[in-house]
Amino acid sequence: MSSLLKIICMAEAAGEFEEPGKKSRMYWVHPMHSSKEHDIQFQEFYNNLKKYPEKFFDYYRMSISTFEELLEKVRTHLTKEVTQFRIPISPEKRLTVTLRYLSTGSNFASLHFDFAIGKSTINGIVKETCKLLWSVLLEAEMPKPTKETWLQISDLFYKKTNFPNCLGAIDGKHIRCKNPNHAGSLYFNYKKYFSIVLMAVVDANLNFISIDVGAYGREADPTVFRESVFGQKLYSNLLEIPEPRALPSSENNIQPFVFVADEAFGLHTNVMRPFPGRGLNDTRRIFNYRLSRARRTVECAFGVLTNKWRVLHTAILVEPEFCDDIVKACCILHNFVRKRDGCNYEETEENFNVQLNDLQFHGRNVTFGGIETRDNYANYFVTEGAVPFQYK
Repeated sequence: MSSLLKIICMAEAAGEFEEPGKKSRMYWVHPMHSSKEHDIQFQEFYNNLKKYPEKFFDYYRMSISTFEELLEKVRTHLTKEVTQFRIPISPEKRLTVTLRYLSTGSNFASLHFDFAIGKSTINGIVKETCKLLWSVLLEAEMPKPTKETWLQISDLFYKKTNFPNCLGAIDGKHIRCKNPNHAGSLYFNYKKYFSIVLMAVVDANLNFISIDVGAYGREADPTVFRESVFGQKLYSNLLEIPEPRALPSSENNIQPFVFVADEAFGLHTNVMRPFPGRGLNDTRRIFNYRLSRARRTVECAFGVLTNKWRVLHTAILVEPEFCDDIVKACCILHNFVRKRDGCNYEETEENFNVQLNDLQFHGRNVTFGGIETRDNYANYFVTEGAVPFQYK
C-alpha cells in the first residue's frame, strides 16, 4: 500500500472526511440494545400473549389467526441475513413494531425504549414494512373491480342502504402531517392545519375499493378526485361499469350505475350528489335522505380506520413520501383485517357523523346527463322505490 493511500485511510478513520456539522456516531449498536436478553423477553411476551386471544387482539388489532396469516405473507421479505456483526431482528418483531406504531400512534422515541431498538432502526423498519404491506396485499385486498364485482357491490349497497345501482361512496379525508421544509402553504388546508388528502371509494361493507393518497392539503376534494387514477378512469369511461339496468320494482325505469358523494363533488351521470339549497320540496328532500344513507358508509369507514390505526389520529411527523406509505399501509390492513375478523362494533362507538357537517362547498360542475339521472332517481324514491321510514 502506498504512503498516500495509508494517509488517506488514517484520515478517514479519524473522521476528517465527515461532513461539517454532522454528528459522529459513537456506537454501531448501543450497548443498551446489544444484549440478546431483549429478544428473549420479546419472544416470551409474544408466546404468552398468544395464550389470551382477547389480549392479543387488543395489542395487535387483529386475531391470532389473522396475524399469523399476515406474518406468513411477509416473512420471507422481512427475514434478514445473519452476519458476523449481528443477529438480525426477527420478522415477528419487525411486524410487531410496525403494527404497534400504526395502532397506537406512538413516536419512534417511545418505541425505541419499548422494544430496545434504535430510533433510526425503528424508522427504517416501519418504512420498509409499510411499503411491503401495500405491495404484498394490494392485489388480493384491493383488486381492480370487474363488471361482476361491481354488480356484487351494487347488490350489497341496495340490501344495506336501499340505494339501487350504487357502486360506492366517495369522499376525502385530511391526514395531519408536519409541513415539509420549503413547502409554503401547499399542505395547509381549509381546516387550518397541515395535511395530505386520502381520497377513497368505499363499498357497503366499509371496505376500500380504491384509494389515492398524497395530494396537498390545500386542494379541494373534487380536484383531488378528478386528478386521481380512479377519477380519470371514471370520467373517461374506463372503469368497466356495467350497462344501465332497471331499478328494483320497476321494469322500464332503466338507470345508470352511480357513485354517491357530498355536495363538494360535481354532478355527473355516474356521480350523484345531494340537491343543494334550502326550501327543498319533498321529492328532493327524500332523495337527499336516501343518498345520505348510502354516502355515510364512507364516513363510517374513515371512522373505523382511524379508531383502529390511531397513528391517523395525530400529526404524522415524517416526510410526505413516508407519510403516504403509512396511510396506504393502514388502508390495506383495514381491508385485510375486516375481511377476516369482521366488524368490531366497539370501533364504531364514536360519533362519525361529525364529518357530515364538514362539507366543502366547491365544485359546482354539473352535466346534463347528471341532472337528468338525479331527477329520475328522485322520482323513483317517491314512487316504486319508496320505503316507509323515509317519510319520518
